[in-house]
Amino acid sequence: MNWLTSPAHQRWLDGERDRLLDFGRPSRDPHGGFGWLGEDGALDPKRAAELWVTCRMTHVYSLSHLLGRPGDGALVDHGLAALRGRFRDAEHGGWFAAVDAKGPTNDAKEAYGHAFVILAAASASAAERPGARELLEEALAVSEERFWDDDAGMVRESFGRDWSMEEDYRGLNANMHTVEAYLAAADALGNARWLRRALRILDRAVNGFARENHWRLPEHFTADWAPVLDYNGETPAHPFRPFGTTVGHSFEWARLTVQATASTEQGGMAAADWMIPAARSLYGTAVRDGWEADGAPGFVYTLDWSGTPVVRERMHWVAAEAIGAAAVLYRRTHVEEYADHYRRWWEYVGEFHLDREGGSWWHELGADNAPSRTVWSGKPDIYHAVQATLIPRLPASPALAVSLSAGNLT
Repeated sequence: MNWLTSPAHQRWLDGERDRLLDFGRPSRDPHGGFGWLGEDGALDPKRAAELWVTCRMTHVYSLSHLLGRPGDGALVDHGLAALRGRFRDAEHGGWFAAVDAKGPTNDAKEAYGHAFVILAAASASAAERPGARELLEEALAVSEERFWDDDAGMVRESFGRDWSMEEDYRGLNANMHTVEAYLAAADALGNARWLRRALRILDRAVNGFARENHWRLPEHFTADWAPVLDYNGETPAHPFRPFGTTVGHSFEWARLTVQATASTEQGGMAAADWMIPAARSLYGTAVRDGWEADGAPGFVYTLDWSGTPVVRERMHWVAAEAIGAAAVLYRRTHVEEYADHYRRWWEYVGEFHLDREGGSWWHELGADNAPSRTVWSGKPDIYHAVQATLIPRLPASPALAVSLSAGNLT
């Protein structure tokens, strides 16, 4: 049975999406933006509000508003107000990485968080929320001026508050989410400039770094883009910069490559002939290396460069991204293996990641597939899971919010 063409499965996706969106509503921080949810779905008052969480939730509730859920437009406006207010550095420009009721707790200017500002503003623009378009234009201007490196065709990593003290590091994670953000901005604004930027990043990361490393993506680089394959070897379970190769990111890069291919074609241009074969190679290597790599069901978090598991915990976002990648690859190629994988990944999520009593998904499972808390605690993020319920039901391009606004939900 092909779940991707099943009306009954599509109805289940609707129900799961609503369950997730209901769970996320208490993350609204009364001081502005969105905070960190614990396992019980309650806002954790001891944790600072993270820029990436606020942006992801603003993006997600933009999608929810476009789905016609009453009351969720107000959550989008709440997130936008925080991005124009408590997170925004009125003195030096850009956005703080984290804030609490007294002000910034992390005043670094990070490409990762700034990519999500673009995504949130692009989705809110598609949802026609007040002030979103202006925020999007500001965020793109900051990205252009501060992070974009035209010589490298990539973005820089991070700076101090006043844009001094540039970090002597480059990372693919921030560049991957910048691709996602630029694609969303291109669709929201109807401006192919940002698509061309996304294609440059994809060309170097996927057609370059991934291909050169046998489709196991290096994550960490020097400032001149030399891979550092032993980075964080002593702290391999880092939540944002883990040692080794991260199979979940291969799934994301594969999906974004398919999305960019479709966007290029819809713009009347010919997509590069490397793109779909590269997406398939990235996905296939991640499945071969990561699925049941230690003999138990699930995708391990990281592997070394020989394909041996390093951090064996199972992260919810990895399974969600495997679902999305399988869905877009099936729609593109009609290869039945991807439909079989799609069903298998959802079966795994349904058996192990869904918290049917407490709500949302368990963010981390141990090698025994029981809830674990070694890398992540709580349930702060519904972004990956919500997208896993939408990507299978929408075309690969345009970006999710623009697609919903166009009435593309099947």
